[in-house]
Amino acid sequence: MTERPLGAQISHMLKDRGVDVIFGIPGVHNQEMYRGIEEAGITHVLARHEQGAGFMADGYARATGKPGVAYVITGPGLCNIMTPMGQAYSDSVPMLVISSCLDETAARRGQLHQMKDQEGAARAVCDWSETARTAEAAYGLIDRAFGEFKVRRKRPKSLVVPINVLEGQAKSFPSKRPPPSTYHLGADLVLDVKPAVRNAKRPLFIFGGGARKAHNFARDVLEKTDAACFMTYAGRGVIADNYPLNFGPTLARPASADVIAQADVVIAVGTELAEVDLWRQYLGCAAQLIRVDLDVEVLGDGQEAHSQLQIDATVFLSSLSHDLKEHSAATDWTTDEVINFRSRMRAEIDAERPGILPVVDALKEVLSPYTMIYSDMTQFAYAAKEVYPMDRPAHWHHPYGFGTLGYALPAAIGGKIGVGDQPVIAILGDYGFQYTVQELAVAVELELTLPIIIWDNGKLGEIEDSMVRAQIAPNAVVQRNPDFCKLAEAYSAASAAPRDLAAFQQAIKDALAADGPTIIHVKSDIALK
Repeated sequence: MTERPLGAQISHMLKDRGVDVIFGIPGVHNQEMYRGIEEAGITHVLARHEQGAGFMADGYARATGKPGVAYVITGPGLCNIMTPMGQAYSDSVPMLVISSCLDETAARRGQLHQMKDQEGAARAVCDWSETARTAEAAYGLIDRAFGEFKVRRKRPKSLVVPINVLEGQAKSFPSKRPPPSTYHLGADLVLDVKPAVRNAKRPLFIFGGGARKAHNFARDVLEKTDAACFMTYAGRGVIADNYPLNFGPTLARPASADVIAQADVVIAVGTELAEVDLWRQYLGCAAQLIRVDLDVEVLGDGQEAHSQLQIDATVFLSSLSHDLKEHSAATDWTTDEVINFRSRMRAEIDAERPGILPVVDALKEVLSPYTMIYSDMTQFAYAAKEVYPMDRPAHWHHPYGFGTLGYALPAAIGGKIGVGDQPVIAILGDYGFQYTVQELAVAVELELTLPIIIWDNGKLGEIEDSMVRAQIAPNAVVQRNPDFCKLAEAYSAASAAPRDLAAFQQAIKDALAADGPTIIHVKSDIALK
């Protein structure tokens, strides 16, 4: 068995477990983890800030389905990546963050990068945080993380390793373990809900992000039952937008509760039905509600489901699809009521956010359906994610739960690294872009073809609107922006400042053909001129 410093062994073990890319920043405290990266054959992406490294790992994981891995230093490095960890936790993204830590903190003060409780700090924003004080513990925790990524709800993990342990000689890591078996809790209960679906006259499915891998079975079930459906924002694309009884990702619209109340059975698959899904406390279901989810905490929430199945969405929907093999239903849902509802919701969105939807439509016209989109907390994305048609899941990524500004640029960089030649774009607001603008240097450095759309309304528009609704005089919501095109030039990136929709579309086409990133600066009145 080859002996190496543990820091080097960890990189070799990660490569053995399928890791090809690591995002991070080296420092004197974690430099031992960098000893084995090149030897192991892993690509390291140097972020400009640990927050950027975390969002890149998140974007990579969402794009590829593989865990995103990041290396950070003791103390501030860990603190800086905690925001991305919180985002990954809320949105069920597999991420492993490995940080160094001081050897001893109880009896000494004033050490470089010292924290009172680094392990505990990370635990506040991830699935678990553990300190490995031996090589064996580090190996075991890495395998635990990768095993749980396969069979449990995907959420970030934090592995903390003391500096002296990283520096110490360690025997080689153990052989790769067989993948853990999945125990499908509640599988026998599927039989109990099948009659309710078969006999319903107005069955309604709600698909969340947890159903993305089961989209083929989901579509088969709907075709065999003529059921209607909604999707959460994270579940967009599970059912193609052109399915005739698809009410779309409009659950957050108050009128969706009226539609849901007309169903005689509602099956919610892979969704928390959380505040950020509904923007109201209750779903509005007046009939039988069936919840399907891996997370028992979700099943026990305040929606008071009649049936709660702790089971993987793919197992549930494949079983249901098989059972409905000979079933051909004719429900009471009509395409006219779906068309009318979606038309009313579009008009409502257009009235709330004038000038955005024509730009959304123009964007859709020039993008391939294979384009992977990363958006930030910006009014353009808020409108677009309710109307932009998606025919496949996991192709629009947004910081849904934690709601972090500055997400889209580094996440899109991570996504582009993960998918290679597949087109990727980023959509940000003028304010949020400046949270992580420094990561533009990474996209330039790696020559990533990446259109970066900056939606510029010169203010924190959403906050201003919220203040007005609350009868608060708008305060601290207007900022002075830089010249974004000159900023792009300073980073050696391309830029464009289209003044009409035709020029906007051409700028997108040009950016997708460029050998590097392009800033596309779009004023919020572009469609109103």
